[in-house]
Amino acid sequence: MTLLPLDRELLTDASGPADLPRPRSTVRELPAYVAGRRADCAAVAALASNESHFPPLPSVLEVVAHSAATLNRYPDNGALELRESIAGHLGVDPVEVAVGPGSTGVLQQIITAVCDAGDEVVFAWRSFEAYPILTRLAGAVPVMVPLDAQEGHDLAAMAAAITDRTRLVIVCTPNNPTGVSLGQAALESFLAEVPSRVLVVIDEAYIEYARPATEAAADPATDAAVADSVALYRAHPNVCVLRTFSKAYGLAGLRVGYAVAAPAIADGLRRTGMPFAVSAIAQRAAIASLEPVAATEIAARVGAVTAERERMIGELRLQGWVTPDSLANFVWLRMPDDRRELVVDLLARNDILVRAYAGAGVRISIADRASNDRVLAVLASVAPAL
Repeated sequence: MTLLPLDRELLTDASGPADLPRPRSTVRELPAYVAGRRADCAAVAALASNESHFPPLPSVLEVVAHSAATLNRYPDNGALELRESIAGHLGVDPVEVAVGPGSTGVLQQIITAVCDAGDEVVFAWRSFEAYPILTRLAGAVPVMVPLDAQEGHDLAAMAAAITDRTRLVIVCTPNNPTGVSLGQAALESFLAEVPSRVLVVIDEAYIEYARPATEAAADPATDAAVADSVALYRAHPNVCVLRTFSKAYGLAGLRVGYAVAAPAIADGLRRTGMPFAVSAIAQRAAIASLEPVAATEIAARVGAVTAERERMIGELRLQGWVTPDSLANFVWLRMPDDRRELVVDLLARNDILVRAYAGAGVRISIADRASNDRVLAVLASVAPAL
């Protein structure tokens, strides 16, 4: 089995003079997290970050405006009302819920809560680039298992990578940046191989895009590719479900994420979280996003994104591109670096920003139809020969 090294192209020299304070060696060696490039004008299609391209929901904006009058007060540190809303939404108990500043913030709480220095964290690669950063920051060791030929998790290899030092396994489904999802049967089989002492985090930042907007639209093939993570948690107490309000709910700017885990783990996450990390405005907006009126609007938006995603995948394949069956709000094109640089540069010259990964490929977020058509037009000019 081959394990992959950390990317090193983004390191900066943060050592500084020896006689002055400087970051500890672990921090100096960390690769920088690279956010998607931002658009500086409305004409630019900003498709480098996996955020919602819809404006905030009116009902949520109303709550945010009302909550702004309490900016002089600290938020509820325990986020009890929000935890109760999440628990009611998922059919769990509030003691099983912990919240934090986005799912990335909650993941940092998870790693801090369960890993000592030298412990191992197993995850697929390529996957979400914060995984190795947060792992190293905690003094733990990232164990990066290559994706399979279909751009998905190689669960057999991940199970084989677990050692006596493994404390945490992260499974990203749908995977970022490839969009490939894991089904119920695959995860059930994998969990049967994982020691019960190892916490398995199922990172579902994009899960809303992996499910049909309505029961009438349900596709058995799609349903088979999407696991019921809460059911897996109920059957396996060492499972932790990680989700966010940043993507489908459109609250990326407010930073709200949450985990569902066994009460002892959830309590540990609340203990390791920074006090008052989730603002009162963010808490109220997340609660409003789970209300029936908002849920209906979000379902319609998710339906529009998934329809465009399927159209994009079909058109890209007709052009000759090889792209996996993404169930997220983006599409993935693997390509060598020389071609990646050409494609990213050409898109940028046409006012389209996408997310490039050295040694891997390009991720393109799904936006409105007009923006997606612009992407297709540019890619058609450099499409591989059929």
